Amino acid sequence: MSDECIQHHDWFNTVLTYGLCFGLVVSYLPQHLRIIMAKSSEGISAVFLFLGVASTSSSMFNMITLQAPIVRCCRVVSFGSCMEMSAGVIQMTLQWICFSAIFILYMIYYPEYLKYVVRTSEEVQLLSYPKEPVRSENWRMSIILAWSAAAHCVFAAFVTAYLLLYVPDSPTGIRAPQIATWATFLGVSSALLAMVQYTPQLLHTFRLKHVGALSIPMMMIQTPGGILMVVSVALRPGTDWTSWITFLFSAILQGILLAMCIVWKIRQRRLRVDDFGRPMDPQPYVLDEPASVISAPDDYPIIVREDTARSVDEPVAEEDEETPLLRRRERAAHAQGEAEAERGWSAWFGR
Repeated sequence: MSDECIQHHDWFNTVLTYGLCFGLVVSYLPQHLRIIMAKSSEGISAVFLFLGVASTSSSMFNMITLQAPIVRCCRVVSFGSCMEMSAGVIQMTLQWICFSAIFILYMIYYPEYLKYVVRTSEEVQLLSYPKEPVRSENWRMSIILAWSAAAHCVFAAFVTAYLLLYVPDSPTGIRAPQIATWATFLGVSSALLAMVQYTPQLLHTFRLKHVGALSIPMMMIQTPGGILMVVSVALRPGTDWTSWITFLFSAILQGILLAMCIVWKIRQRRLRVDDFGRPMDPQPYVLDEPASVISAPDDYPIIVREDTARSVDEPVAEEDEETPLLRRRERAAHAQGEAEAERGWSAWFGR
């Protein structure tokens, strides 16, 4: 350990690394705030998030595996030297935390009206569908992918800890072949995941033809920042191409996604719609039923015809074959949303 713990001060690389750590956190904040302020994660692909979490966790454990001997030096060096030596691990850990936070916010703010398949009473009776809310295919996949991402992280952490604790290096200080193979596997798998990570999001955004909950400021910061991160990681001691190739692919594909979102943003302004495809100048609804019967979006003005207005104490007539299909679908979606809100976090467990 004495040879590995010889301090080689590289102030430029240290300042660059911690500057990137600060910029990394700042760059992800617009995306986090975007989802929270919009109270919706519509427009983001769950497959994209799963691949991103798996890729960043693989990069993190790759860095931990490669730099474990250097990080152990924190026991014999000063705090400042320890922070300099472990900067690469801190950088990768922040990357994983920030990206995982997007997945968590995606699950929390997943739109209620997209969680269920709305069925009319006729469909339930004729096709024998269950009366309980039926989850949509995308929502079920999101739950599965969220748990899969957590399982992947736990598995990688267990294998990394086992190899570092119970597989010693050779007497000459050469890294054990099992550890070297595991680090290479993590680096290559992270690069492969990064190569295909943006493909689902690119296809999803191209199909929707609007920006949705994606944050353009985040991508404008991260696209050039990805190139700087490649340089920073490549200059870290003990790393190789498997540690930085991930960020190179990510920067290129994220730049393509950024260009697509800018094109859709221009198209949205021309069509006078917002990032979720809703009209910016909505026309008022003229209803043949009072507002207490039919629900409309909060940002749409409602006009109730006077000739059909009635007292709130008057009982609502039962629905029959002539009841508008739209009204029944809206009421069913509202009832399903309330049922899911009562169940809360149990939805994460597929119950």
